Amino acid sequence: MPDLDRNGVTPEVIAQMASTPDPRLREIMAAAVRHLHDFAREVDLKPDEWLAGIAFLTAVGQACTSYRQEFILLSDVLGLSRLVNVMHDAEGREAAGTETSLLGPFFREKAPEFAAGESIATRDKGGEEIILFGTVTDAAGTPIPEAGIDIWQVDATGLYDLQSGDAAVMDMRGRFRADAEGRFHMRTVRPIGYSVPMDGPVGQFVQRQGRHGLRPGHIHVLVQAPGYRELVTALYMADDPSIDSDTVFGVARSLVVRPERGLPGAPRPDLPAIRYDFRLSRLDAEAGGGRVGADPSQMMPAGR
Repeated sequence: MPDLDRNGVTPEVIAQMASTPDPRLREIMAAAVRHLHDFAREVDLKPDEWLAGIAFLTAVGQACTSYRQEFILLSDVLGLSRLVNVMHDAEGREAAGTETSLLGPFFREKAPEFAAGESIATRDKGGEEIILFGTVTDAAGTPIPEAGIDIWQVDATGLYDLQSGDAAVMDMRGRFRADAEGRFHMRTVRPIGYSVPMDGPVGQFVQRQGRHGLRPGHIHVLVQAPGYRELVTALYMADDPSIDSDTVFGVARSLVVRPERGLPGAPRPDLPAIRYDFRLSRLDAEAGGGRVGADPSQMMPAGR
């Protein structure tokens, strides 16, 4: 039985976990232990600080419901979601494919289906109506017919349906289908910037750091087609004051857009429009899932 000092405990823990049958789990946990122990040594972690950290993580877990995913939000504001997203993007996206962005904590499975040109604003709360149109293609620019396109965003008050009114009722989200030539168009309202939820432990954490907690206005987009890598991305409003300081680090230059009138080919010339062509990469079976985020209801244990 060895006497474990501040440096000796780490190799002992890793050695005890060396019998883990799953090689990937063994690799991940050995690295996690090394980095956690190095972190504790670097900051000379005190017992009361250790307890405060455990209390914080406990509160984050307790804040999770079938309509709210506080742990994904924590990962987002720490930049971990963005890091995982960037690494996954680099491994599986073809050079000409559309850049990805975060799925986030407000995605919902089985959004209502809409016909081309319809609006996802089913509960009118005002806001400037805009149109989003374009074509879904492969990385070479060849149109992909019948691609499924999900979009979701906040309403004109800056809230997602999961936060506003009856959370069981879906609004400001919908599923569309491209036509035989890969073309699509849909209506929504111009998204405004909003604050991440500040009423929970992650919001308090953000406030203690002196951060504004704001996200620039954006439209989430998920595009799917057989034989192609699922595209999870978002389009960000160029004139939003928080475009350069997104609190979850989701913005990429290639995804910044500006609604304009008079765009060539716009199905509704009377409305401001965004033209964006989504390019899908070929499916890589070894790439695994690319969703950095999830439907909160899918993350809850059975029976809760």
